[in-house]
Amino acid sequence: MFDRIAYSDLNSRQKENYNFQKIAARLADYGFNSIRLTDDWQGADFIAVHIDGETFLKVQLKGRLIIDRKYQGKGIHVAFIHGDDVYLYDHDALVRFMEENDKIGAGSVSWHQQGFRTWPSPPAWALTYLNDFRISK
Repeated sequence: MFDRIAYSDLNSRQKENYNFQKIAARLADYGFNSIRLTDDWQGADFIAVHIDGETFLKVQLKGRLIIDRKYQGKGIHVAFIHGDDVYLYDHDALVRFMEENDKIGAGSVSWHQQGFRTWPSPPAWALTYLNDFRISK
């Protein structure tokens, strides 16, 4: 009954559920209660509310590092798992950092023409930036 599953064997909806459970568990260690939404509300898959009663995060679940114009200006945080690490970053702050540090130059067709950019594995510069947003076990 309690056989571990292989993440790669899950379909996309199952992967999203799995990622939510893993990320919500990690956030619980830091005082957050995570509430799954039945549909994307203002771009969020779930809400993370801190026990301080003041911190309220709209979180979009992703399987990898991503920026997307549809999340800009909505106060969205993006959460993804990379290896054993969970990252939860402010989407707009990352876009600003990338623009200010020439990480999405004029040659980025996916960002400038299609409105999004994704990385199967975060590049070294991104891991350095995201270190402040890594949620440790």
